[in-house]
Order: sequence, then structure tokens, then C-alpha cells
Amino acid sequence: MQEYTVKATPEQAGMRIDLFLLEFSQAHNLGFSRTCIQKLISEGSVTLAREGKLKSHYKAKAGDEFRVIIYDKLPNGLKPEDIPLDIVYEDDDLAVINKPAGLVVHPAPGNYEHTLVNALLYHFKSLSNVSPQRPGIVHRLDKETSGLIVITKNNSSHLVLSSQFAKHSIKRKYIALVKGRVEFDENEIELPIGRHPVKRKNMAVSFKDSAKPAKTRYRTLKRAKDFSLLELEPFTGRTHQLRVHLAFIGHPILGDAKYGRDNNFSRLALHAKYLGFLHPVSGKFIEFLSEMPKEFKEFLNRLPR
Repeated sequence: MQEYTVKATPEQAGMRIDLFLLEFSQAHNLGFSRTCIQKLISEGSVTLAREGKLKSHYKAKAGDEFRVIIYDKLPNGLKPEDIPLDIVYEDDDLAVINKPAGLVVHPAPGNYEHTLVNALLYHFKSLSNVSPQRPGIVHRLDKETSGLIVITKNNSSHLVLSSQFAKHSIKRKYIALVKGRVEFDENEIELPIGRHPVKRKNMAVSFKDSAKPAKTRYRTLKRAKDFSLLELEPFTGRTHQLRVHLAFIGHPILGDAKYGRDNNFSRLALHAKYLGFLHPVSGKFIEFLSEMPKEFKEFLNRLPR
């Protein structure tokens, strides 16, 4: 349980309580958003001795002393699970995990078990809860994508890293095995992505007003007769962006049952190999590298010389 006592000064008199507490959160680097604070107020977790249940629009008076209580509880259905994790880096604010292929990042309705979140709840004492059903999760990788993912241990770090992702300032690089012999040594794919017009669970290159800009740079690392190894750098973070862009130019990622037809690989042949960002507390740029997965190496070694 976390408990805070916050007293309003004469200068703060007349402020809405949600804005007053947001100012307190920002001043003390607590990482609570206005939406989170409004939820705490509506749940009765913010109290004032002389008042009944408060509302977000209550205006503070000089000398008002508010008590804020935040109970440490797991969202309904979430349980810690002893799932092994490859922890590449860890400090008081964040951790970087090398996620295996086949592990879902976060729970969804009806599926609250055997995810990365369940493993995080077991291995870490504290996780950010900006998104209560996804503690610690700032970004995601598809289930079948392996590689580096950063998780946060407190709300302040979560919000700072979320801002970096929103500004596309976090550096990410992937490697992928794709169908066909890619023509260019390097190139950029800049095509908007939106919901598929028929397959509503799929994304697609789209030029409708609802589509969002998307940009991917690729570099060809190796060519064979029927396959290529690419390094991919997304400049935006659209759902399934790399998979959609590569399928559109005629080089779907191997093992991609959703966007490709060639399953000459045991899994989706996509790996998040590099992650670089500004540390949310120190401000220092830190970067991490994950080796090419074993199955990638074995596949490449079997190709004709």
C-alpha cells in the first residue's frame, strides 16, 4: 500500500482536486496521470476529513489535507507464474528482457495465463500500473516475434518511456528472413497502414483517410536463391508494420501465417535484435543487442553456398 498526505497551500486554493493532485504527482515524480487520479477519486481512495465522497471537480481550499491511499492489488484474473526470463539488464526503474518466440506479451480477455506479464509479476517486486491489466508493459512484440522488450518498474519511468515511443525517438532494429531475393541493398518503405477492409483482425497498406503514416527502412544482409536476410528499422510503430510492409513489396516474412503464404520456417522469422533509448531517470542513452536466434543461424547454414 502507498499512502500520501497532501496539504493545499493558499496559492492552490480554488484548484480542482484532480489538477491539484496531478501537480503534486508531477512535482514528486510519482507518475500518476490525470485519468489515474480521477479513477482514484471515484473509487474513494482520496479522502478529506470534513467531506463525504469527493468528486474530481471539488475545488481545494487553503489548508485542506487530502489523504491518498493506493492499494497494491493485482487486476482480476492476473496471477504470478514462474516462467523463466532472460533478463538482459535490470535497475531500480526498468528491465530489458530477451523475449522468446511463442510468449504472448500481455493478457487479453479470457486469456490471463502464461504471458510475459504473468512472468513479470513473479520475478519483479514492483511494476508500473499506468495500464492496470498490463503491469510493466510499455510496448509490445507479437507473440511469435522474439527479442528485446523494455519493461518499467514505476509509473514515472513508464510515462517517460511512453513519451519516447510516442515521439518515435527510441531506436529499434530487427532482423527477418523473407521470401525471395530482395533487389535493393537498402531502401525505405513509406506506405500508410490501416485496418484490412475484409479481414478485420489484419492490417494492410491503405490509402483511406483513417490509415496512419508508416515508414520502414531495410538493409539487405544476405541473399540466397529464394530467401533474403534483412535488417529492419521502423520509424513508426503501427500494428504489424514490418510484416505488412514486407508482404506488400512481395517479400513476406517466413513463417508468417497471417500475411504470407510460405511457411518454410518453424515460426515467424522476425527478431528484435537492438533497442536503444534515453534512461528515464539518468537521461543517459543506453543500448542493448540480442544475438541472432539459433534457428535463424541453422536455416542460413543449410542454404546453398
